[in-house]
Amino acid sequence: MISPIPLLVSLLPLASSQAWTTLPGATFCTNEAFGSCTTASWPVSNVGKPLQAQQPDADLKAMIAQVDPKRVQNIVTTLANFGTRHTLSNQTDPKRGIGAARNWIMSQMEGFAKTSKGNMAVELNSYIQPISSTILFPTNISNVVATLKGSSDPNRAYVVTGHYDSRRIDILDYTGDAPGADDDATGVAVVMELARICATKRPAATMIFAAVAGEEQNLYGSNHLAQTLKNASVNVEGNWNNDIVGTGSSQPFEPVNDYTIRLFGASLVYPNASSAALIQETGIIGGENDSPARNLGRFISEITAGAAKYVNMQVALIYRPDRYLRGGDHESFLTAGFPAVRFTEAVEDFKHQHQDPRTQNGTVYGDLIEFVDFEYTTRVARVNLASMWSAANAPAMPVNVTISEVTGFPADSESTPLEELSNDTKLRWATGNDPLAVGYELVYRPSGMLQWTHYLSLGMVDEITVPLGKDNVQFGIRAVGKDGMKSPAVFPLPTDS
Repeated sequence: MISPIPLLVSLLPLASSQAWTTLPGATFCTNEAFGSCTTASWPVSNVGKPLQAQQPDADLKAMIAQVDPKRVQNIVTTLANFGTRHTLSNQTDPKRGIGAARNWIMSQMEGFAKTSKGNMAVELNSYIQPISSTILFPTNISNVVATLKGSSDPNRAYVVTGHYDSRRIDILDYTGDAPGADDDATGVAVVMELARICATKRPAATMIFAAVAGEEQNLYGSNHLAQTLKNASVNVEGNWNNDIVGTGSSQPFEPVNDYTIRLFGASLVYPNASSAALIQETGIIGGENDSPARNLGRFISEITAGAAKYVNMQVALIYRPDRYLRGGDHESFLTAGFPAVRFTEAVEDFKHQHQDPRTQNGTVYGDLIEFVDFEYTTRVARVNLASMWSAANAPAMPVNVTISEVTGFPADSESTPLEELSNDTKLRWATGNDPLAVGYELVYRPSGMLQWTHYLSLGMVDEITVPLGKDNVQFGIRAVGKDGMKSPAVFPLPTDS
């Protein structure tokens, strides 16, 4: 049998010379509206218009261009050079261990804050973790947190995270080298680049940039941060968690992997803080794919598509809380009741993850710097920046979004009004007092579709009845700002009115 590897290698220059958006596996369409690439012809509807992805404004384009691959490389290299960042490693050595890494991240964040004119504050969010199955002795867990206060809605917050701790094969081995270049110095690089670029700006809502610790031991740092925010009654409308975002070129190699970042979105079932009643109701109405996390994922996917020529990346939205039987820091936010998603590279290479650095039988193992593609991580940072900045400058998500159990149902008596005997759908929501909102949009899609396919502009109203059957499509309501920035959509729950 002839090996396919030489043929593949010979084709790589050809593949790289063509637009990556036309390669097999790319999700963009050149001749159709975003969200409509694979829409079936049924159900046919003339309600609204095909959804077009939200476009970045001039300010956002300029911010995206500031993400610097050289800075990304410096952050990843510096963190890897601390030798180990195991949660139980030395916290007082100035050159080796998690304490040295924490102090370096803190000093960098404080430098960013100096450019913010007092709008960014940096702190350690810390506590002492008692002994557990993964903690051999009481240990200080410290998150480095930079908070950029919102100018008009400061209690609404968006949080980007990456964990700065690392590990070896033995989760309790805290003395051997564990460079953790991809897992997760790359995620911390994303967090720090966003903090640097946003520090000089004034978002409408608060943006929080957090390098968290204790992830490998049991999500300890992120859980403490999420609970801190919850206890302070902060309205966290989204967590962007970046974990293992360092390369798209792992085997099996596909050219489009270099331009694809996976985005994992959880259902309401796990690990969200959902009641049994809500889970049952969601199952009955077929809303399992419309959790806040998945609608946040749809929002990020749409923003990325609109900014594709600037971020040079696509988002692959995956209906799972995380990779198969695995987890990450976003789950701490989900269990606190906040929408949260996880970014992870297209294909992981397990030779370079959770490995003791070594060469064995001619194969190099270890999470080493040479296996990180800094341009790839830069593109991931641009996706994070475009979507998180867009959310922080859009109105807040609508609340109390409902769908009528009366309109569009069979009669319950002979006196049922004729106008109620239709297949129409009636939705309501609370407009609130959001000064950023100038109107609302209805979005919908066939129930089997991944992304919203249509939208209908509604204006500044709090209800709408549309000639669409609720059996066949999924609905969402989102707020619209004066500059066209839109919130993630909210899935309606049934009400008897």
